Amino acid sequence: MIDFLSRRRMLLCLTAAFLLFSEIAEGAPESNAESPEATESVSQGGIVALDWFMIALYVAGTIGLGAYYAKRQKTRDEYFTGGGNMNPLLIGVSLFATLLSTISYLGMPGEAAGKGPVYFVGMIAHPLTFLVVGFLMLPVYMKYRVTSAYELLEYRLGASFRILGACLFLGLRLLWMSVLLKFAGDAMVTMLEVDPFWSPYIVAVIGLVAIIYTSLGGLQAVVITDLAQTILLYGGAITVLVVVTINFGGFSWMPTEWPKEWKAQPVFPDGLDTRVTWVGSIIMTFIWYVATLGGDQTTVQRFMATKDTKSARTALLTQLGFAVFVGTTLAVVGVALMAHFKAERENLPSVQKSNITAYESFNKTFQSEHDKFPNDGELKSALGWNEKTLKQTRRNLIGADQWFPRFISHELPMGLAGLVIAAMFAAAMSSLDSGVNSITAVVMCDFVERKRKSALSERQYLITARCLAVAIGVTVVFGSILTGFIEGNIMAVTQKSVNLLTTPIFALFYYAVFAKRVHPIAVWVGTIVGTIMALVVAFCGQIVYYLYVNHGFDPATFNSVLETKIDDLTGVPYEACTDPISFQWIGLFALLANLAVGISLSYLLPEWKRPIDPNESQDISEEDVESDETDEEVA
Repeated sequence: MIDFLSRRRMLLCLTAAFLLFSEIAEGAPESNAESPEATESVSQGGIVALDWFMIALYVAGTIGLGAYYAKRQKTRDEYFTGGGNMNPLLIGVSLFATLLSTISYLGMPGEAAGKGPVYFVGMIAHPLTFLVVGFLMLPVYMKYRVTSAYELLEYRLGASFRILGACLFLGLRLLWMSVLLKFAGDAMVTMLEVDPFWSPYIVAVIGLVAIIYTSLGGLQAVVITDLAQTILLYGGAITVLVVVTINFGGFSWMPTEWPKEWKAQPVFPDGLDTRVTWVGSIIMTFIWYVATLGGDQTTVQRFMATKDTKSARTALLTQLGFAVFVGTTLAVVGVALMAHFKAERENLPSVQKSNITAYESFNKTFQSEHDKFPNDGELKSALGWNEKTLKQTRRNLIGADQWFPRFISHELPMGLAGLVIAAMFAAAMSSLDSGVNSITAVVMCDFVERKRKSALSERQYLITARCLAVAIGVTVVFGSILTGFIEGNIMAVTQKSVNLLTTPIFALFYYAVFAKRVHPIAVWVGTIVGTIMALVVAFCGQIVYYLYVNHGFDPATFNSVLETKIDDLTGVPYEACTDPISFQWIGLFALLANLAVGISLSYLLPEWKRPIDPNESQDISEEDVESDETDEEVA
């Protein structure tokens, strides 16, 4: 029965993907232009039948792998932790792939190209991260061997905090996965050269594939596909570097002086609004990694899949090593892409250059006269353009975040483009599959099992978990449509979304495991204050803009500036206020506020006796028995 269902799901998925992408291809710009101007201004991507075949082959392989592991899994431990004896190197690679995702795969080259290398200075924090997590936190976590990380909170703080931690995690992961799927859809729009209208449908296909192999194969399928996805990701990055180097006839694309496109890269911040600094980047990276590795079910679940603390430490070292190696490569890719697109814009046909000049000039004039941006109808009417010319002009104005996918579709040889697009799929699915599997584990352990009077059989448990995985995946796909409200480039959006709840979750583990004195009321108040602080810092620019538009507040009052920004995907301008506080301080401010309030209140309130920890009581009883036996021998 399971074999039949697996084959049926695979067939349905492939059929749906084929039909959808066929429909998208039909809606893409056609090669026959309406005028000489359009002929010169409309370019086509390089996606051909061979590329589609490579993408389909990858999709079929991942689903087939999920079906294979579905046959081998008979228990919940095999489904969620791989039996607790998985290879630590594989686990480390899986951790890396989970934390990398589409956001990093697109965002790191875009960040390096558009802003400079200062963001990557944060990797200096990795050795300290390894020491803190590997030698202070992992020994404690591995002692408990829990399926859900939030079981530990119940042992140390009580059942209400287990539910709180689980709910915060669900909110964090659902938001994070929705954001990464949105950016994956945007990247595919650029590569396929289709209207942004198709982005939600592309997201649906990516989600569908990840849902099927994750719901079928559990953690084992996730880990193995993460390995394949990592290979594809790195291969895609290296391919881009090779092609750019060949096109330039060598390494002349490497800058010999500081590019004017890069802003200053200060060591220390001049103020809280300084976007990224050396010190801020190191602090941001350290806090995020420690909080994620020490409080996120996605990562804790990976450690639980290894056999002991030493193996978990090996997995951690592997993950951090890959992060440095691949992160550096992606930064170099960004520099190469900057050189490529700078040369491309310098060599644009005269018609395209004049179109860009006319577009920017009209936008500026119209905005100054009408205090708003022109819509598409006003633009086409004033400039005498058709839809194709308008779209292509905007595509020539895309931001650095879209350079990577644009290069893939236009510059890579056929077949290779399909492989790299498959890598883009892989980047999205590597985080989606891990998130779905982890959320499923949390919901099953922290909600379903705790509320049932009678335990589920292993078969019932697996069926319920797989159905739940499908429901979670569908929720994330729909949620991706709602994440456009978060402003900034990919890296800024990443930090704003993941830091909202990462540090509040980690703070719960600090109170549970490391704090000598805690009080439940203090922990609750600290969590609320820390979460509010994260929200205020993350959306401070949008809060200022709201006050400016609706209540007439001057942005300068809040150390903010009203400016015109260009949407990276569409090239459409919009108004926004700069962030008075940079995103690099979200994690630090949220964590400090949380711990300051929680620890202070814990010492002000009456001393609270912790719940009886079953692991500690067991250890104590064994020591007592040994002590009693020794006393009897002495007597």
